[in-house]
Amino acid sequence: MPQPAPDAPTPGPRTADVVADAVRAGILSGDLPPGTPLREEELSATYGVSRHTARTALARLTGERLATAEPYRGVRVSSLDDDALIALQQLRCALETEALRIVRDRGIRPPGTEAALDELSAAESSGDWAATLAAHARVHLALVDAAGSPRIAEEYRRLDSEMHLLLTHVRPAYAPGALTEEHRAYVTEALRDPERAVRAHLDHSTRAILDGRRGG
Repeated sequence: MPQPAPDAPTPGPRTADVVADAVRAGILSGDLPPGTPLREEELSATYGVSRHTARTALARLTGERLATAEPYRGVRVSSLDDDALIALQQLRCALETEALRIVRDRGIRPPGTEAALDELSAAESSGDWAATLAAHARVHLALVDAAGSPRIAEEYRRLDSEMHLLLTHVRPAYAPGALTEEHRAYVTEALRDPERAVRAHLDHSTRAILDGRRGG
């Protein structure tokens, strides 16, 4: 279980957010692998909060699908099987396609995409997979956010967290620089023809993830 931050706030209206943020960070960093039990009593003791606050934090994580509550087993860090991955990518495809259709039809040039691509290039060059995942997410989120739809952005972020969890533990085989090159081309094509480009991109990434999960 991750350690609480120094000078953690006393229980209050936002304490559940603090606990959820800390556990989320542990999940997405890989410190809490899929299947790890997340127990109310341990969170309560670790963070010095009530069981009710710990329960609220866990409910937020299950709402984000980073944790799963099962009868008689309690709450555990989620684990996505192949079918769940495919379903997740299908939902991402629907949301990202619609966001980019709005962007295209309104003639918007998404702000932040070039900076995100540069961050992805730097992270990929460093060999830091965690930083690469974060930069990869920023590329896609910059495109989705440009549509100006809070609902699409909110739902997409939930799915992106699930994808981040999966990719923390599955690293597809990419030649150095290939991920950045692929995403620079994707941004160009997605702004021109989102209906085709998004599906092709996510189909490709799904195959790469499945191959990575099976060891090539």
